[in-house]
Amino acid sequence: MTTPQSSQPIPGRPLILAACIVATFMAAIEATIIATAMPAIANSLGDYGQYAWVFSAYMLAQAVTIPLYGRLADMFGRREVFFGGVALFLLGSTLCGCAGSMTQLVAFRAIQGLGAGGVQPVANTIVGDIFSPVERARVQGLLSSVFGFAAIAGPSVGAAIASSGHWPWVFWINIPAGLAAIAMIALFLPKHATPRQRHVDYAGSFLLTLSVGALMLLLLHGPALPGSTLALTCVVVGVGGAALIWHERSVPEPMLPLELWRLPVVATSGMGNLATGVLMMGVTAYMPAFAQGVLGQGTGATAMILAAMSVVWVVGSTTAGLRLARSSYRTVASAGALALIAGAMELVMLPPQAPWPLAGLGAAAIGVGMGFCNTTFMVCGQTSVAWEQRGAATSSIMFLRFTGQALGAALFGAVVNFGLAGAAAADGPVLDRIMNPVSRARLPADELARLTDLAAAAMRHGFGMTVALAVLTLILARRYPPRLGPATQKRPE
Repeated sequence: MTTPQSSQPIPGRPLILAACIVATFMAAIEATIIATAMPAIANSLGDYGQYAWVFSAYMLAQAVTIPLYGRLADMFGRREVFFGGVALFLLGSTLCGCAGSMTQLVAFRAIQGLGAGGVQPVANTIVGDIFSPVERARVQGLLSSVFGFAAIAGPSVGAAIASSGHWPWVFWINIPAGLAAIAMIALFLPKHATPRQRHVDYAGSFLLTLSVGALMLLLLHGPALPGSTLALTCVVVGVGGAALIWHERSVPEPMLPLELWRLPVVATSGMGNLATGVLMMGVTAYMPAFAQGVLGQGTGATAMILAAMSVVWVVGSTTAGLRLARSSYRTVASAGALALIAGAMELVMLPPQAPWPLAGLGAAAIGVGMGFCNTTFMVCGQTSVAWEQRGAATSSIMFLRFTGQALGAALFGAVVNFGLAGAAAADGPVLDRIMNPVSRARLPADELARLTDLAAAAMRHGFGMTVALAVLTLILARRYPPRLGPATQKRPE
């Protein structure tokens, strides 16, 4: 299965898959490689006040464009849109390495993010096109594992490049990979789009960009926004979102096809990706604070805990792809949700005196669950729609995962801060006192134990939310029909 008209395999599928893996890894590692390199970059460029915006500009631009690229790929073909996304990403990468100030870096990171929004969803869509449903389960598991590899390799590569004193290569390292991906897609992927007059929904594109951009800004920086800006952002989210839905119902080729969400399995896959996105980001963002502040471990132990989650995520994704070929969506997604519940429950029950490998065991269980669930949700969503809607379905499901990650960081921060609010009023910033090695060493033993217990209780509330999200994921997984799987699902194309 390779085209909307033919079920004959096309030559060069392994090279097309390799190009999609390279492109996905290129965009995925960019979100992690810069984390360890940013101190060196900020020291070189100055202006630490814009430190956070180097990350946020990339994430905002990527989130805004993910739904747009998916729909454009359905309208104009995968090749052209893939080329445009990768080219824009490489342009942004080149400019980032040439930045002479933090302001320039933030602007160039936004350009990079505008391209990244088209790389991952279109690469996933291409994979969905060139493989049959049963094959798709295996290769989507492989493609999903790329995010785990990126999470492991990114920080190490970033630290190595930064320590060499040549930080621009954090960005320029993408250029050969991106050019190779473009070349392989150009040589081996045939054109699929049927030539006809297209009606681009410009008004829908504007409303989607406006409302999604405001939503991401609210999730990423809501508490830090001035009061008037915060109120205006909330209004834009509400009014822009309502206007978008009203508009998309009345145009022949909407930028956001709402009929996709009338399909129960697509809606279930999208909501499952949203729930797991919230869960994953909450654990990833606050596990370092838990390991260092509550368990009293150093950065090495923290890295091992997060690496455990990433490594088994790769294993879980690959295993899920193999299991889906012989099983059902409900079975595989439910197994993943049970692993999420087990990992989240262990983190909730960990005492402050627990050895750090126990936290690593809980994180590993969550990694297995993420691998199983993400692969299942993506394969089911792609296989439930025809070629003409596969790009929109893929990008919508990926966008909901991205939204969940942004929402997860905000929600977990709010829960933990609320749990520490009373203590902070009396004791000052609790986490700052116990996470800083110098101030922690100066605390009397009884005071350290008291503050650690306060932090553990607040973190337990946050991890309790992961239990609720894992249970929600299980409920969603059980909504799939009992025997529905890649081998039995009716192919709409």
